[in-house]
Amino acid sequence: MITSLFQSSALGLALALTTLAPADAQELKIGYVNSERVLREATPAKAALARMEADFSKRDKDLNDTAAKLKAAADKLEKDAPTLPEAERNKRQRDLVEQDRDLQRKRREFQEDLNQRRNEETAAIVERANKVIKGIYETEKYDLIVQDAVFASAKVDITEKVIKALNGAAR
Repeated sequence: MITSLFQSSALGLALALTTLAPADAQELKIGYVNSERVLREATPAKAALARMEADFSKRDKDLNDTAAKLKAAADKLEKDAPTLPEAERNKRQRDLVEQDRDLQRKRREFQEDLNQRRNEETAAIVERANKVIKGIYETEKYDLIVQDAVFASAKVDITEKVIKALNGAAR
C-alpha cells in the first residue's frame, strides 16, 4: 500500500516536472537550499543568537545563583536538622519547598520567554532568507528551488549563495 502510494507520488512528481520543461526541451534549472545551514551560518542568524544570549544571560545567571543559594540552604538544613526543634525544622522545610516552587516557576517562565524569542528571531531570519531565495529564483531563472531535501547533489546546492546574499544584506 505505502509502496504503491510512494510510486504513484513519484510518478506524479516526474510527470509534473516534465510539464515544467519548455517546449524546446531545455534542461530544468533546480536549486536546493539547506535551511538548517542558513540558520546556523548566516550573519543575521549569528547576530540574533548573540542578541538573545546578551538579553537572557543575566536572567539565566540570576536563576543559577538562586538555585545555588537554595541548595546551600537545603544542605545547611540537612546538617542542622538533628539539633533543631521540630517546629523550626518544619518551618525551614516549608520555606525551602516554597522557594523551590518559586524557582521552578521562574525557570519555566524563562524557558517560555526564551523559546518565544527564539521562534520570533528564527521566523524573521526565515522570512529574509525566503526573500533572498525568491530573488535568486527570479534573477537566475530557476524552475524550482527546494529546501530540506532528503538528498541533493552539490551541483544544485545554492545554500552558500543564499548565505552570502543574506550576509551582504545584513551589512
